[in-house]
Amino acid sequence: MGERPGSDHRRLITQTLDDGTGPARSALAASWRRSMSLYGLDPEDRGRAESLTEQQLREARQAMEPMTLAAQGVLDRLFLAVGDTGCCVLLTNADGVPIERRGAAADDEMFQRWGLWPGAVWSEAVEGTNGIGTALAEHRPLTIHRDQHFHTRNTALSCTSHPIHDPLGRLAGLLDVSSCRADATEAMLGLIAAAVADAARAIEAQAFRQAFADARIVLAGDPMERNAAALLAVDRDDLVVGATRAARLTLSITDERIANQLAASEVLGGGGVEADLLEAERGAVRRALALNGGNVSAAARALGVSRATLHRKLHRLGLSGEPH
Repeated sequence: MGERPGSDHRRLITQTLDDGTGPARSALAASWRRSMSLYGLDPEDRGRAESLTEQQLREARQAMEPMTLAAQGVLDRLFLAVGDTGCCVLLTNADGVPIERRGAAADDEMFQRWGLWPGAVWSEAVEGTNGIGTALAEHRPLTIHRDQHFHTRNTALSCTSHPIHDPLGRLAGLLDVSSCRADATEAMLGLIAAAVADAARAIEAQAFRQAFADARIVLAGDPMERNAAALLAVDRDDLVVGATRAARLTLSITDERIANQLAASEVLGGGGVEADLLEAERGAVRRALALNGGNVSAAARALGVSRATLHRKLHRLGLSGEPH
């Protein structure tokens, strides 16, 4: 009885990969091929999941601390939404190691046995095709349902994941909701995927706001988009000092452009809220110049900016001041 499921699953994988058409060209088959050919894994390997030592887990948690602090409330709310369906919630680092977890106490023993626990290693190189490791390897949201997993021992799981990026736009880890229930339907998994995506964006936004607590946070995406994560951090000189990954992709913002003193108006344009912000800034600069007789140096001191910064503002705002 123990051999037949493994043999059937191995046959499914090898036949799919040998077929060479249709499913063999799918993203799932590409992950199966990496698992077998690149990582040298065996679908029927029934060994236990690899885990970090306690010291390694402490170090991983310390490295992830800013993100986990930002995630606490979101993880709680997500678990309240999905916990009754027999799911657990995991926040992993970029290596596929769960750092934070939410789950029902009654299910802890089962999930720990499955390796859905802090410190377990779910990278694709270790566990083959799975919701955590493959989503990280392919850098995209993903659901791996039951026998889509590479290892036979994981084919009772359904895992839905969404990558999470740090305030500098780098891949930091992901948010995962996993279930061992046999009755998990595609419709239910679709609802879970939407909740996980919203929660991942909320964690990114919270981490970004915490990282740039002294800056003005500007929404760079569609204000009607739910949990929009395209955010800019702008300093008092109207220079972009930070951008979320969504904003970087939407507005073609790079670290180099930020380092070269990127003006917010250059990427935001002149419409809507941004136009109102520019007009307010134009009025403040005009008042400072008027109160200081057009003296740029004195106006800069009154505004709390450098003379060079004010000159840039004057040029950008279409104003002029007498050189003094």
